[in-house]
Amino acid sequence: MKAAIYYFSATGNSLVVAKDLARGLDNAEFIPISKALKIPEATAYEVIGFVYPVYMFGLPLIVADFLKTVKIRPQTYVFSVTTLGGLPGRAHTLAKDILKKRGIDLACGFSVIMPGNYVPLYGAFSKERQNKIFTQQKIKTQEILSFIRQMKRSAIMEEKPFLLSFLLYKMIYKIGSAKIPLSAQGFWVTEKCTKCGICAKVCPVENIRLTDGKPLWLTHCQHCMGCLQWCPVEAVQYQKMTLNKKRYHHPDIQALDIIVPR
Repeated sequence: MKAAIYYFSATGNSLVVAKDLARGLDNAEFIPISKALKIPEATAYEVIGFVYPVYMFGLPLIVADFLKTVKIRPQTYVFSVTTLGGLPGRAHTLAKDILKKRGIDLACGFSVIMPGNYVPLYGAFSKERQNKIFTQQKIKTQEILSFIRQMKRSAIMEEKPFLLSFLLYKMIYKIGSAKIPLSAQGFWVTEKCTKCGICAKVCPVENIRLTDGKPLWLTHCQHCMGCLQWCPVEAVQYQKMTLNKKRYHHPDIQALDIIVPR
């Protein structure tokens, strides 16, 4: 079975899940979406999975754009896996609707709880809490693999509780997602900045330009927080909401794993 996992990950949560799924599917290819958007891959796959975080109770914009353009044969078994720290919103439904318009069926959608990483609202979880979540992630990933290996299909996506997920999607994603590209206006650096350039390297959409070694944010942000989370001296801030809050990235992932060759 020739399979591919396309993933989008800023702090490593979705990357870890994508790697686990790829290993479980006879070492399927796993491909960063930010790379695949630039260099279309051969798509003669029997199975294709999309792994990505939930943003604002919906799809990351880069994932939505990719789903609209990625080449998929009609007979391909396609699945979706979201990582999230809270409620799933309508990410799977949005993905399903985009693909349906292209004549592609989304066979199933799964949600995997991971440590939350939205620093403007909260700092990193304790190590103990993170480890408990990681243990459950491994169990859930095996359940997903069992389902996928049998190429099962389900009309029900993992978006419970449905009503609350729908309401949050309508109130937050429908209104706020259009403003995401300009959200970079809220980023800035303190005097601790060492001009290392890691913030620019981990940005999935090259939205950071270095000027005299310091970052300047442009106007096509994904609001993934990668630049903030991977800064080795915690110089990158978002407004005043992230001051003195603990940063997070998955302990099994390094910045080099996130950086996609330009």
